[in-house]
Amino acid sequence: MAASQTFSLLAFTFSLLAVASTVSSHNITQILADSPDYSSFNSYLSQTKLADEINSRTTITVLVLNNGAMSALAGKHPLSVIKSALSLLVLLDYYDPLKLHKISKGTTLSTTLYQTTGNAPGNLGFVNITDLKGGKVGFGSAASGSKLDSSYTKSVKQIPYNISILEIDAPIIAPGVLTAPAPSASLSNITGLLEKAGCKTFANLLVSSGVLKTYESAVEKGLTVFAPSDEAFKAEGVPDLTKLTQAEVVSLLEYHALAEYKPKGSLKTNKNNISTLATNGAGKFDLTTSTSGDEVILHTGVAPSRLADTVLDATPVVIFTVDNVLLPAELFGKSKSPSPAPAPEPVTAPTPSPADGPSPIAASPPAPPTDNSPESAPSDSPRGSANSKSANTAVGVSTPSLFTALVTIAAVVVSVSLCS
Repeated sequence: MAASQTFSLLAFTFSLLAVASTVSSHNITQILADSPDYSSFNSYLSQTKLADEINSRTTITVLVLNNGAMSALAGKHPLSVIKSALSLLVLLDYYDPLKLHKISKGTTLSTTLYQTTGNAPGNLGFVNITDLKGGKVGFGSAASGSKLDSSYTKSVKQIPYNISILEIDAPIIAPGVLTAPAPSASLSNITGLLEKAGCKTFANLLVSSGVLKTYESAVEKGLTVFAPSDEAFKAEGVPDLTKLTQAEVVSLLEYHALAEYKPKGSLKTNKNNISTLATNGAGKFDLTTSTSGDEVILHTGVAPSRLADTVLDATPVVIFTVDNVLLPAELFGKSKSPSPAPAPEPVTAPTPSPADGPSPIAASPPAPPTDNSPESAPSDSPRGSANSKSANTAVGVSTPSLFTALVTIAAVVVSVSLCS
């Protein structure tokens, strides 16, 4: 092999290695854990499960508040209200200090995580970012008449172009966010919410079975509901519920809820089996999840179901609609699985002659589907960047299998070149 070809291959391989080494997934709570100044903000990210939503996304900017700035929110509002306020501080775009000071025409609107909740009418889910020159950048609600009541203070960390963390000096408050009703007001009529969302059959079953009381008793500590639509109950393959015992109906309905608050972001990052209200010593009655793009798929062991819409997300309660009835394997696994082929009878007849030909072998059914961050802010930053070593150390999960494969390729290339 010519030397030029060898060096070209080596250059290409090591460029792939460089890319592989930077592939990572961020963990916002781990990043902020090294900075005690953000302990309150970090705690609320975990309590509201916003951390899971942030970790499930790429190309994102988090505007963090230090403990002093968080005192304007902490302990003064319901958790659901604080979640909405903090959602306004998560921008669905990447802004590092350099980009902040190079905004086209000096001002822009950025979509926030709050916009994705469906609770932000008009442009309440957008944030106005304006370069005020002289080293200052202002932030405010995009709602008409809103002021730039928050300012950029310093850079905390960047993992280009995955996540950027910037400190601001005050919360960004959109009109109506801090005066939203407490979640108990919305949860006083769970069945009403379900009926309005097109889940009347499911709501009626909860009432007639008495399972609604079980749901309501779990609200205080956390509740996640997966409500099948009325159409889902009419779908082919849904068992006749009138043929189930009362205990089986109760188990089926309890299987559609979790005794914890698990919004979509948490389901997207989930890697473990999830216990349901039906889980007990006698049966698992658990779920697993997978993702397809931004969609979440629930797996029961019988058939998958897609998370369709969010009816309510008010910490500590979230209600989703799903497009299929969740059928637990403990109740429907055997009836839904293909019947096994009967065992062959003992051979009593003489062995057939070769002329008879070999017995055909049934084909096996197909397998079921398986379920370098900037060291500092620009020189015109009012306070400069955090300069501790830990603040600029990438936190992420590398891709070892890809890295190993590429290292192997590099070794082969080197070996071939040496033997040529």
